[in-house]
Amino acid sequence: MGALTLHPMKEIRVIVAGEHRAFVTELLDQVNATGYTIIGNVSGKGHDGVHEAHFMFSEQESLEMIMTVVPEEKVEPILAGVRPLFERHSGVILVTDVAVSRQEYFGKQQSGS
Repeated sequence: MGALTLHPMKEIRVIVAGEHRAFVTELLDQVNATGYTIIGNVSGKGHDGVHEAHFMFSEQESLEMIMTVVPEEKVEPILAGVRPLFERHSGVILVTDVAVSRQEYFGKQQSGS
């Protein structure tokens, strides 16, 4: 059995109010991210203070984290796409180096394929 080969990618996490989830997921679809994960009712503390995870009247009033893994060339289009949202609303975006074993699952073809 051979060693597992890992391939460098970028993980992007976007934390926004639930009412902006569709904006972010539509952007990810437009840049052809192959998938994303949404975690609702996110709690935390930032420069605006503490945000508690609970529903008031709908999930649109809570914070959500949308996560995706993409090839590096898709990072800049995603950053450019969320810029207008963050100019008007609070939120945060985190970009991290990650490694994946099946790069074809994340929109990048295997070398030699």
